[in-house]
Amino acid sequence: MQDTSTPPLQGLTILDLSRVLAGPYCTMILAQQGARVIKVEIPETGDDSRAFGPFVNGKSLYFSSINYDKKSIALNLKQPADREIFEKLLGIADVLVENYRPGTMEKLGYGWDTLHANYPNLIYGAASGFGDFGPYSRQAAYDMVVQGMGGVMSMTGQPGAPPTRVGVSIGDMTAALYLSIGILGAIYKRSQGGGAMKVDVAMLDCQLSLLEDAIPAYLSLGEVAQPQGSRHPEITPFQVFTTQDSNIVIAAGNDHLFSLLTQVLERPDLLENPDYKTNALRHAHVDVLQADIEGALQNRSTQQWIEALNAAGVPCGPVNTIAEVVKDPQVAARHMIVSIADPVIGNLQVAGNPIKLSSVSERMEHQAPPELDGDRDAILALLNGKD
Repeated sequence: MQDTSTPPLQGLTILDLSRVLAGPYCTMILAQQGARVIKVEIPETGDDSRAFGPFVNGKSLYFSSINYDKKSIALNLKQPADREIFEKLLGIADVLVENYRPGTMEKLGYGWDTLHANYPNLIYGAASGFGDFGPYSRQAAYDMVVQGMGGVMSMTGQPGAPPTRVGVSIGDMTAALYLSIGILGAIYKRSQGGGAMKVDVAMLDCQLSLLEDAIPAYLSLGEVAQPQGSRHPEITPFQVFTTQDSNIVIAAGNDHLFSLLTQVLERPDLLENPDYKTNALRHAHVDVLQADIEGALQNRSTQQWIEALNAAGVPCGPVNTIAEVVKDPQVAARHMIVSIADPVIGNLQVAGNPIKLSSVSERMEHQAPPELDGDRDAILALLNGKD
């Protein structure tokens, strides 16, 4: 009888050749689901992000935040002895993940065609700026590049302001999410007798996939999406408002919620105003409606309004700083901040696993982010059947 409490990817081995963010974030997601992740790094320097700050006792918090629960071995894939070890690892791996520019693995002799011929059960996951084909395929890319090229940056920020980067590396992290989904699909396909395959994910493709209705709105209507600040491009009121002491997000996404909002604000005249009868009318008069709502919000604090709006069922929330969100009781209840004992950093605190599974207990203890080549002996023992 199968143990339903076992993490879903336990027993799978992921060979991780990736570095910085898109690949490592993908393999962290797989590690959180129970996979064994063996990180293959360049000798002496390792993953580029080991040199990214901030640092605690000389160890990178950037690297540590997305590389815990992994093992590290340093291999020079241009050296015969290290290639021999690497090929033994390929023999036990279920998945290989890399985020090099297309063509790099082929130069090393480990392109998809070669690997598939020699390791027919190995799934190959690749994330790159522009994917395996197309006129930009061999061009280098970073998160900022694809944010700019993919249209997201043109829609972000305040109206009239210079182009604005999204506050997190959404180009890399979205590619990581899609790559992990593609790998899981490939694992399922293989389990059904469909064989192994390559999963090719382009960061630029992933940015386009996030544009919601901006693409059909332009192609069908000629409308070019513009920065809206905190406002929603189609729904009103759906933005950040100022209160007596700070800011509040209010998302009254339909007529019923707008009606509830006017009751909480004690402004029945807003509901009766013919300019606010429908979402389309409210959206057409968004500036005036914002002034009306903010006028009503000035007599209470953000927390007082949140309590009143939540009691009425109107979606709302504070605009938290990082310092505030990590102390939020909902975050604590969902175990979204986890502590890891690290021999260099001490108490390393990172974001937890957002995927909660009904029959699998939340993992409360984690392996510290590996030191470069820190697991060589254990990995070589695994290859010798001593796991």
